[in-house]
Amino acid sequence: MRLPERGKLWLIWLQLFISCRSVIPGFSGLMVLLVYEILQKLLHRFHWIVPGYIMGGESRNKEKARLRKGISILVATPGRLLDHLKNTSSFSYTNLRWIIFDEADRILELGYGKEIEDILNILGSKQQKSVGKGNTTSQISEVQRQNVLLSATLNEKVNHLAEISLDNPVMVGLDKKIELQLTHQDSKPMEFNGNDILEKDGKPLSSSTEEYKLPAQLLQRYIKVPCGSRLVVLLAILKHLFEKEPSQKVVVFFSTCDAVDFHYSLVSGFQWLSRQQSDTDVKQLFLKCNTLRLHGNMNHEDRRTTFHAFKTEKSALLLSTDVAARGLDFPKVRCIIQYDPPGEATEYVHRVGRTARIGEKGDSLLFLQPVETDYLPGLEKHGVMLTEYPLQKLLDSFPLFGMRYHPKNFVSVDTHPWVVSLQKALESFTSSELKMKKMAQNAFCSWVRAYTAHRGELKGIFMVKKLHLGHVARSFALKEQPSLVNKSLQKQTKKRMRDQKQKNVSKKRKVGKR
Repeated sequence: MRLPERGKLWLIWLQLFISCRSVIPGFSGLMVLLVYEILQKLLHRFHWIVPGYIMGGESRNKEKARLRKGISILVATPGRLLDHLKNTSSFSYTNLRWIIFDEADRILELGYGKEIEDILNILGSKQQKSVGKGNTTSQISEVQRQNVLLSATLNEKVNHLAEISLDNPVMVGLDKKIELQLTHQDSKPMEFNGNDILEKDGKPLSSSTEEYKLPAQLLQRYIKVPCGSRLVVLLAILKHLFEKEPSQKVVVFFSTCDAVDFHYSLVSGFQWLSRQQSDTDVKQLFLKCNTLRLHGNMNHEDRRTTFHAFKTEKSALLLSTDVAARGLDFPKVRCIIQYDPPGEATEYVHRVGRTARIGEKGDSLLFLQPVETDYLPGLEKHGVMLTEYPLQKLLDSFPLFGMRYHPKNFVSVDTHPWVVSLQKALESFTSSELKMKKMAQNAFCSWVRAYTAHRGELKGIFMVKKLHLGHVARSFALKEQPSLVNKSLQKQTKKRMRDQKQKNVSKKRKVGKR
């Protein structure tokens, strides 16, 4: 492969990692920085190959100066790249040879289709179907370019992007079932059928039947927890993990930014004494670990600080939304806890992919409520098999009032003495501080909204109607019923009924006039 000349743009790496729950422009900056740092390490002896990056949140003038001096490999977010392509006259890309689309399966789903088409049009790499012919022709043919789509999961969502950006594409995979294909001579390229479905050897690529291959050393388990005891069980598992092995990294995934903020404040400040208190006893932090948070509503500098801190720490707990589910390379992560189940099976794969990397051991734990166990067959369709976590054994291992407690006659997890005691302490801690109570209420509201946002087949599994909102409030250490949310729902229902009555009255009046 021909190496680039100094000062001439040779490769563009488009970094398109965005939060799965909501589109957060600019958060892909963490991935941009990660790729840029790795490039610097790889190229430090090749001083004529100059890496660079452009992304939202940075100074455009400084970026223009870097582009003017000349960059060989450019790592970019799509919005900022399109901005410079349109408005920076000194941005020269006539020698461009490679365009790489990272996390390709998320691009169109997150609304970047128009930006990508504009970028490809400007760079002259968009493929357009000729009238009456099945082949494709490039807008600009003077320079031979290679376009690459990268993704851990390849499915139908890549179809349109592959169609507009690739010409006679070839699949290269590491799975044993996927033949390694490197040249057109000894491999059959993927084709598009009449329905614009990406095919290989006549078989459509579909995410509904795709079997995911996860590392053999990854121990995957699920834990069935009643809604009202979710918070207590989460803290119990984290306490067990860090007491068993203090030097380890754990990532907990939540569905919303508000939930991350609430649990971060709770873990950082909650103190508890499991035995009977005396005048000489002093409460200590329930979890003695370095706790960090990461989500899209944090400012750019805080996100960068958290990223580097968790990357370099030997022992830490990271509470995060799905912004940490893809692409970010955190070394030595021992356990992944999915406190809120992901919206798609593919996201499950990306989340657990943060552990058991490069031959190392790893654990993953999925929280499910009893009404959500139908989620498991959906994973089994893709070859993901989970075993149940021994929750009873874990709870019995914690001392209460200075002694090991071994209850035999309790109905459910909710009535376990240790769970009841810790739940009361959590509710007392939350209600004693106005700020904590407000954060818990915000987290509750956003969690309910996210719960109702599941799509497709998951709508029948994650149904708010099946939940007891009072128990949901307990999972956020709230004593009282979520009356605020109930009132708002009642107001919305009454408003809809009033609007419907007004429409009916107006229709009757029109009929009477006729």
